[in-house]
Amino acid sequence: MKTRITELFGIEHPIVQGGMHFVGLAELASAVANAGGLGMITALTLPDAEALRAEIRRCREMTDRPFGVNVTFLPITRPPDYAAIMRVIVEEGIRAVETAGNNPQKWIAPLHEAGVRIIHKCAAVRHALKAQAIGCDAVSVDGFECGGHPGEDDVPNFILLPRAADELKIPFVASGGMADGRSLVAALALGADGMNMGTRLLCTREAPVHPSVKEAIIAASELDTRLVMRPLRNTERVLNNAAVERLLEKERTLGAALSFADIAGEVAGIYPRVMKDGEVEAGAWSCGMVAGLIDDAPPVAELIGRIMQQADRIIGDRLAAFARCAA
Repeated sequence: MKTRITELFGIEHPIVQGGMHFVGLAELASAVANAGGLGMITALTLPDAEALRAEIRRCREMTDRPFGVNVTFLPITRPPDYAAIMRVIVEEGIRAVETAGNNPQKWIAPLHEAGVRIIHKCAAVRHALKAQAIGCDAVSVDGFECGGHPGEDDVPNFILLPRAADELKIPFVASGGMADGRSLVAALALGADGMNMGTRLLCTREAPVHPSVKEAIIAASELDTRLVMRPLRNTERVLNNAAVERLLEKERTLGAALSFADIAGEVAGIYPRVMKDGEVEAGAWSCGMVAGLIDDAPPVAELIGRIMQQADRIIGDRLAAFARCAA
């Protein structure tokens, strides 16, 4: 299947792996690349730029296909060494970067000079238009359904994607609620050029996380996520558990007086405990509503293969039948 996204990134299928903390490592990024999608190494999971370099080289030992690096720009007083991260990306010949968080404008020109294509994550059309204006090559449009940070506007993809299609000139992928061939065809019908998957790819054989994480996602329904940190305007969709319920109770009790320090025990330093050690009740960790559509953890190649087969069947049979009836 050819779209503007497959052409832009030189991939076979219009499927992008979202950046995920303690998940986007060489095992998963290479598996997605080998299956024809665009895999992503999550830079900030690595302790420093040289560790990122080693992870890129490790990924190259597992695939000869394109993959990228996710870089999230954090609004913190002591940020990571982004200059070193970007230097490694350029020196290692990476050709795709997914940016997220704060404005990436400072890095667009040097990345473009090195031949890197940039896709920026956005949760609102106005943010996507800003990304287009500053020179991003593509955007990932994240609907309210998505795991992680859905923004503060609460607009689901059935509205957000057509709005993006009406406004944007650059290609974009749909993110949030993406799980199968139905998701892909729907995203294309609504104007996107492909789809970004996070939670669905987290629940695959190659995702380098504890089996308990995958079991928790498989056991969950579409009703089992919660929104946390909304009073701090840093809303995150997470899988519900006892720690999340404690966090939400603090939000209700403290109201406008809530500070990050009040909930640090439920959110700070949680990801290694969850993803590596399998302590799925330790705190709040990102998960999309798409958990309700996930009932297995197959190899990535099997998952992407059946996504594309299902998409082809829907387009070639179901939708074509409607077109014949109309004629």
